[in-house]
Amino acid sequence: QLQLVESGGGLVQAGGSLRLSCAASRSIFSINDMGWYRQAPGKQRELVAAITSGGSTNYADSVKGRFTISRDNAKNTVYLQMISLKPEDTAVYYCNAETRDYYGVGYDYWGQGTQVTVSS
Repeated sequence: QLQLVESGGGLVQAGGSLRLSCAASRSIFSINDMGWYRQAPGKQRELVAAITSGGSTNYADSVKGRFTISRDNAKNTVYLQMISLKPEDTAVYYCNAETRDYYGVGYDYWGQGTQVTVSS
């Protein structure tokens, strides 16, 4: 199966920057859409940013202009560059990837999550 490992989280002051990475293990099936989700205490998990295999991106309104998602298919890695961080960005960030098998059946995978804490 596909394994996703996130890294790059940590504690940062408001206005600072962090870069999250999500490395995917080699898969016999191609990786289609990838994305970053986050879940803050007491809140539902929400989509932060997504990127298709073709490079099209989508962002939550709350992070537009501050976060940038990108991917390196040769390294099977997706990144989330975060700047101008705010305390409300504090959450556990999860990497997500979708694959499709030989028969066209889709499979969804999740990383273990990485904590991002933004102090005032």
